Order: sequence, then C-alpha cells, then structure tokens
Amino acid sequence: MEPTAPADFSRTWALVPIRGLETAKTRLGEDLDPEERVELVTRLLRQTLIATRDARLVEGTIVVTMDPAAAGIAKELRAVGLVERAPGLNEAIEAARSVAIARGATTILVLPADLPSVAAESVDDLLARAGRAATAVADEASAAVVALVPDRHGQGTNALVVSPPDAIAPAFGGRSRETHERTAVAAGARYVELDGPLSLDLDTPADLIAAEAALGSLRG
Repeated sequence: MEPTAPADFSRTWALVPIRGLETAKTRLGEDLDPEERVELVTRLLRQTLIATRDARLVEGTIVVTMDPAAAGIAKELRAVGLVERAPGLNEAIEAARSVAIARGATTILVLPADLPSVAAESVDDLLARAGRAATAVADEASAAVVALVPDRHGQGTNALVVSPPDAIAPAFGGRSRETHERTAVAAGARYVELDGPLSLDLDTPADLIAAEAALGSLRG
C-alpha cells in the first residue's frame, strides 16, 4: 500500500451538501407539515453557513445543491453556491471537493445542513481536534487524517474531515461511519472519531424529538 500524502490543515474548506429546500428531510413529514419542514430546513442551512462563515479555521464554504434557492442563500452568506445535477449525494460532494481543491483547499470538512447544534465554536473545536490528531504520534506525522463525528446511533456520519481532501472518497449513506473507517484504514490514513454537539442530527421524527428535548422547540 502506497502512503497517502500528509495531512495539512492550513486551508480548510467546508462542503455543505443539501438536495433542496423543499425536497430535504422528507422523513420529517410525519411530524411537520410541508411549510414547517421547509422553514426548518432553511433555518438549519442558514445556521450551518453562519457557523462555517464565522469559524476561524474555515477558509471558505461551498454549498452543493440541486436547488437554485439554496445556492442563493449560500451566496447571501458569503459561501459558494454550486448547483450540481450529480446523480447522488457522494457524487455531489465529490463535485464540491473538486471546486475546493481548485481553490487551494488542503483539508475538507463535509458538514450536512441538518445539525441543530452547529455553531462556529463547534466547527472550530472539531477542526482543532482533528488537527491535533495529525500530530499526535510523532512517527506517524506524515499520515493523512480522517476525522469523523458519528450520529447518535453510531452508524451514520454527521461531520467528516479529510486531509488531504482526496485521501478517501465520501461514502455517505447507510452505515457510513463503518465505511469511512474502513476506507480510511485501507488508505493508510489516521482515523479518529470525535464526539460533541455535532453528534445530534435530524433525519427522522425520533431525531427531532431528541433534538427538541436537548435544545427546545425547533419549530417556528
């Protein structure tokens, strides 16, 4: 196995994938009517983009979406709005990664726009801890780094840090935590799992209940 290029956290770009304001989070339709769902999705996207905009360790943000309205929100909040008709989530992330690399990214942070606790401080803390992992073991200082925040079930991926950006391919979907770990190890990267507020996401009605129990109402 050839060694990967070393991690470099000097220029981190955040990649925020969102299918569309009206088409995202359809599984929450059991608890939210369409207007409430769009309002929640829009609010979470704005909260995510404000967090990455204000994070000290993020140089820029790319929103990859099929929805021009979501791309418009990105531009309003000083992010790049990339309208991409990719066939799937991981293909869309790869398209955004290519744009980030072209803009000089040495690290990417994939941050889905469904994390109700996201803030600039939590983003900076995640990147700082991932950066420390890059130098934690002296004899592995040249390794690539893959840092992951799992969801509260320990199966999905709520945030993914990859340095250099192409050390592994994104593998979001069912049981993605396990897939990301396996591909990171196979690539010779240092893999680390991190906890914290970003472990809370909104995929299902049960997630919404858990988030509101922790944070208060997210509706309206």
